[in-house]
Amino acid sequence: MTTPAASVDFVDHIRDRVRGPVVGPSDDGYEEARSSYNAMHDRKPLAVARCVDDADVMAVVGVAREAGVPLAVRGGNHSVPGFGTCDDGIVLDLSGIRYVRVDPKARTARVGGGALLGDLDHASHAFGLATPAGFISTTGVGGLTLGGGIGAYLSRRYGLTCDNLLSADVVTADGQLVHASADENADLFWALRGGGGNFGVVTSLELALHPVKEIVGGPIFFELEAAGDVLRFYRDYIRRAPRELGGFFAFQIAPPLPFIPEERQGDTLCLVVTSWAGSPEDADDVLEPIRSAGPVVAEHVGAMPYPALQSAFDDLVPPGIRHYWKSDFVRALTDESIAVHLEHGPRVPSVTSTMHIYPTDGAVQDVAPEDTAFGHRDADFSVNIAGMWPDAADDARHIEWVRDYYAAIHPHSGYDGGYTNFMAAEDQERVRANYGDAYPRLERIKKEWDPDNLFRLNQNIAPGG
Repeated sequence: MTTPAASVDFVDHIRDRVRGPVVGPSDDGYEEARSSYNAMHDRKPLAVARCVDDADVMAVVGVAREAGVPLAVRGGNHSVPGFGTCDDGIVLDLSGIRYVRVDPKARTARVGGGALLGDLDHASHAFGLATPAGFISTTGVGGLTLGGGIGAYLSRRYGLTCDNLLSADVVTADGQLVHASADENADLFWALRGGGGNFGVVTSLELALHPVKEIVGGPIFFELEAAGDVLRFYRDYIRRAPRELGGFFAFQIAPPLPFIPEERQGDTLCLVVTSWAGSPEDADDVLEPIRSAGPVVAEHVGAMPYPALQSAFDDLVPPGIRHYWKSDFVRALTDESIAVHLEHGPRVPSVTSTMHIYPTDGAVQDVAPEDTAFGHRDADFSVNIAGMWPDAADDARHIEWVRDYYAAIHPHSGYDGGYTNFMAAEDQERVRANYGDAYPRLERIKKEWDPDNLFRLNQNIAPGG
């Protein structure tokens, strides 16, 4: 079948096969439909197919395969490398499959492929339950889970998001719907837990939930001059802290928030975002040592519903700004690496940009390395250098900051690979290193389920083995 660029016939060909709306270049709403979370990716697909069920997904996969055009799978549309869009291909948009059904007795949630973290947090919170996940509520559950899912607040206690994946429904490259779990298509299930979107379109996920109702937490901002003391304290304290303590260290220009003194807004500071999911009566004993790590400029710490902390930073990263990120796993935060952070972190170029250090110890390391595709279980931290800014005129300055910072800190990481979900588009050559010893098995599974590499718009694992 031929597919002339921007062909109305091609768009109609897809429309004839799906129930959901299909938007082509000549249609009203095309500019909105093709827009990407990361405004650096200005792509023009032949069609955006907003699927509403498994049958739609199966049909769109079949059209892309038969036509030989690129296929971009979009869940929450949060892909910083722009994998949720493409030029001259089809965007398979899962936003019409956006639901969460909670089983409070089994403590599980069935989540649609287009659901967002905010959907999951809202639905599960009603039952006093949660699962570890990212901390921007507009992130897609599916993409986060498939890449691993570092939950900044709950992973030390309950593991990665992918560790809580119980089963998935997957549309494969041949257009078939299969179920993957520990008991059915077990190799595929293994690969889905960390291997990204390489193996098919996940239309639903079953996730384990855990008792989490109210947490005590929030950000504590410190004077920048104390960053070394705070970071060394954070490194040592998190190692011995109860697993109910989560959070992360960051460099940040103080945003205009009511709890930050007006005269300090716009100053570069360091901070620790805290989350205590244990007994509220113990919160002060656990959090007070953090406050004592350096001179506190401002804090906003208190008891709150878990979803409130999960969405607290949404306004700093609205859709449509520009992103450029680099990531590393870290074996240990040495004094030498902290010195590098103290050189580059304070140069953070805008209020929306940041550098985060997430702990990946505790329950994350309880899972055996061979049990999932997620790589480098022995890492104690994950570092993410995130340039985020609104104006294209500032591209060079922000990209330079991220690249310089990464070049300086990477030799201290102890790994060649990093966290797949935080990789830049240019980091394709690091994919093998991201998975370490798991990569040969991933190649073999890829060859079995997607031998022609239809699902290649991702941190790609090529068919092999």
